[in-house]
Amino acid sequence: MNEILLKKYSTPESCPIRHVLDRIGDKWSMLILLLLEESGTLRFNEIHKYIKTISQKMLSSTLKSLEEDGLINRTVYPQIPPKVEYELTPRGKSLIPHLRNLVAWASTNMADIQNSRQNFAR
Repeated sequence: MNEILLKKYSTPESCPIRHVLDRIGDKWSMLILLLLEESGTLRFNEIHKYIKTISQKMLSSTLKSLEEDGLINRTVYPQIPPKVEYELTPRGKSLIPHLRNLVAWASTNMADIQNSRQNFAR
């Protein structure tokens, strides 16, 4: 067994990609990041309107996680009713080219992947 690979991948502490994928690999985070990149600053309800199939609870939770990782900024304006806006941070912006590459790869390969899945199920 390769000890270098074992040390590199065997525990979450030694494998930073696990932490990143845990955060952005969920069902909604990438969509929110890409949406903010395309639209700029958005309010909670605007994000919810764009991503219609996400619940408000899940959107709130996902936004908090992205904020916790420093990928988005949340700005609260002291007014009635409260106004809250979300935008990408420089760290979030630095992730976008990698997400765009993944989107391009998925677009290029999706038909073949679907064929493989159908053939595998037979």
